[in-house]
Amino acid sequence: MTDRSGIFAGDDPFAIARRWLAEATAAETSDPDAAALATVDSDGLPDVRVVLVRQIGSDGLTFFTNYNSAKGQELIAAGKAALNFHWKSLRRQMRFRGTVSKASAEVSDAYFTKRHPISRLGAWASNQSRPLKNRAELETRVETMRERFGDNAPRPPYWGGFVLVPSQIELWSDGQNRLHDRFRWVRPSEEADWSVDRVNP
Repeated sequence: MTDRSGIFAGDDPFAIARRWLAEATAAETSDPDAAALATVDSDGLPDVRVVLVRQIGSDGLTFFTNYNSAKGQELIAAGKAALNFHWKSLRRQMRFRGTVSKASAEVSDAYFTKRHPISRLGAWASNQSRPLKNRAELETRVETMRERFGDNAPRPPYWGGFVLVPSQIELWSDGQNRLHDRFRWVRPSEEADWSVDRVNP
């Protein structure tokens, strides 16, 4: 039994994570759902970039991207990844490690229709992660897609969501004199119960 209370109180780490995200949404000036996504390429070389995590559900975290991008291909090939949120205003971090799979077409379609029309056209126009001669080339392709679709572009077949289902979650809060509070939840499978331990800072 760990001595958790205050911001760490609760038995469900997803519920705590959603609570922390709600508090970050009220405190952060922009993109409180931004998280660093870590993957590895075919040579085992790590890679990291920031993505927007659009949902923390009861079993995983959902974000969206081009499946043909570098991160998309790395996620598909490895099937594993990690996400890290850091909120400077709250002096907190959340870490998630686990398996990754594509979200359903229904989930991807529902999110895509909520995007700004130019962002939807951009999903068609951008060969994400590939070399680009100049910005004018990209803008020309966006206009070409506008002529094709108008302002109601459907979701491209190569664009959609990923769901990271964690086997490990760590919540961290800054402490005075670097005596931080860290709690780590671990489970051997999705069906198993979580075990939680306090971790040395």
